Amino acid sequence: MPAFDLPTRELERYRPEVQEPPDFDGFWRDTLKEAAQADVLVSVRPAESGLRLTRTWDVTFRGFAGDPVRGWYSRPAGVGEPLPAVVEYAGYGRGRGLPHERLTWVNAGYAHLLMDNRGQGDQYGNGGATPDPHASAPGGPGPAARGLPDPRDYHYRRLITDAVRAVAAVRALPGVDASRVAAVGNSQGGGLALAVAGLVPDLAAVLVTAPFLCGIRRALELTDASPYGEISAYLSVHRGLEEAAYRTLAYMEGVSFARRAAAPAHFGVGLRDTVCPPSGAYAAFNRYGELTGVDPRKEIHAYPYNGHEGGDAVQVRRQLDWLAEALGPGPVSSQPG
Repeated sequence: MPAFDLPTRELERYRPEVQEPPDFDGFWRDTLKEAAQADVLVSVRPAESGLRLTRTWDVTFRGFAGDPVRGWYSRPAGVGEPLPAVVEYAGYGRGRGLPHERLTWVNAGYAHLLMDNRGQGDQYGNGGATPDPHASAPGGPGPAARGLPDPRDYHYRRLITDAVRAVAAVRALPGVDASRVAAVGNSQGGGLALAVAGLVPDLAAVLVTAPFLCGIRRALELTDASPYGEISAYLSVHRGLEEAAYRTLAYMEGVSFARRAAAPAHFGVGLRDTVCPPSGAYAAFNRYGELTGVDPRKEIHAYPYNGHEGGDAVQVRRQLDWLAEALGPGPVSSQPG
């Protein structure tokens, strides 16, 4: 697939206006306030992973409406000191999978919490363990269209709230330096990490690659690939609901979250990405931090010949180097514990 979005020079200065609902901040303030009424941790149980150099726990924390959300918490074995933490969000259709699947961050010396995606996990990977008890509202069968007619019912209101609560959960876990927590994700996970950056004012860093839910209106005009294609398919059947759908999506717009974010930020984007068009990532990057009154450190890496995979392992290596400078990894034992 050749490059199909704006030319690179235009992307680098692309700063579109976003149609924010007047109650955007109040909507999220009230949503998060309700979710925070109960203690965040439900249970923390040791999990057997078959790995000798990593210890893992099966964590359950309270997310949207107090619903139980699962996650894997891992840290280097034999290390007792508090460590900086990475909260990672999985891509669309994925669940948390198995505890030995994602080892990059824990091998780099961080405490690591991988959040399960409620009501997902059946399309890719090795499954999930978190149902979505609120998924019966009108909308399409896929997560991207569930509850789409009303922002209060929309799937991503719940998932973004879970993502924010995951930061609170990792800060409550043993062995975590609560002042040094980063949010990390690709695709849907990148959109969630960006939302967290806009909703958690004291986040230490955010790493975003190929983010979903950024530049949503333009993305729906450019691509029919899932997940955006699921929204288009729903509207092709439910003609006349476009205005309601766009109103809902405006509360989930990644550019709006980016405007409110202050944490140092690292972005990656493939310029041939037809799943999450690169103009969305650039819109979020170029407007990142503009409402905060500070000039947050930020950088973006573009891969002209890559699609949704972005820079793949090359981008991950750049993330490792950047985060080590931004947070500083904790001590790592070379001996099994």
